[in-house]
Amino acid sequence: MNPVAAASFSEITQILHAVGRGECASEELLPLVYNELRRHASVRMAHEQAGQTLQPTALVHEAWLRIFDGGESRWENRAHFFGAAAEAMRRILIENARKKSRLKRGGNQRLLDVDELEIAETTPEEKVLLIDDAVQQLQAQDPEKSRVVVLKFFGGLTNQEVAETLGVTERTVERHWAYAKAWLFQTIRAQK
Repeated sequence: MNPVAAASFSEITQILHAVGRGECASEELLPLVYNELRRHASVRMAHEQAGQTLQPTALVHEAWLRIFDGGESRWENRAHFFGAAAEAMRRILIENARKKSRLKRGGNQRLLDVDELEIAETTPEEKVLLIDDAVQQLQAQDPEKSRVVVLKFFGGLTNQEVAETLGVTERTVERHWAYAKAWLFQTIRAQK
C-alpha cells in the first residue's frame, strides 16, 4: 500500500510535530510526503523549458535538504509544511535561473536592464527572475496574494491545496490568484 495513501492528514501532522520536538527523525516523514512533494515539483517543472537540467526529483531532494538543514523544523500542520516546501522550491528555482542567466552572459554579473527587455523575448530564466522581482513587490503590498502566487506558481499547488495551506476558501484563492496575475502582468509590463 502506498504510504501516503495510508497516512492521513492528521498522521502527517502528528509526525511533523514529533519531528519538531525532536522525538523522531525527518526520515520517518519522507515516505509519507515524498510522492506529494514530487507531484508538486513535477507540476512546476512542466512549465520549464525543454532540456532543463533540474529535474523534479532533484528539486524535491534539494528542497528537503534546505527544509531540514536549517535547524528549526516546526510546523503547525501538513499545510504549513507544504507551504515551506513550496517556498524552498521557489528559492531553488530562482537561484537556478540566476545561475543560468549569469552563465549565458559569459559569467558577467552585469545588472539586467529590464527597460530593454521584451517579456516575450526573454529566456525562461529571465522570466522567472522578472516574476520573482514582481512577486517581491507584491509581497510588500499584499503578502497574502503574494503567498498565493508562491504556492501556485513556484509550488505547483492546486487551488484546493493553497486554500488548505492558507486556511481560506477556494473562492478566495481564485480571487487572489486572478488579482495577482493581473497585478504581476501590469508590473512586469510597466518595467519594460
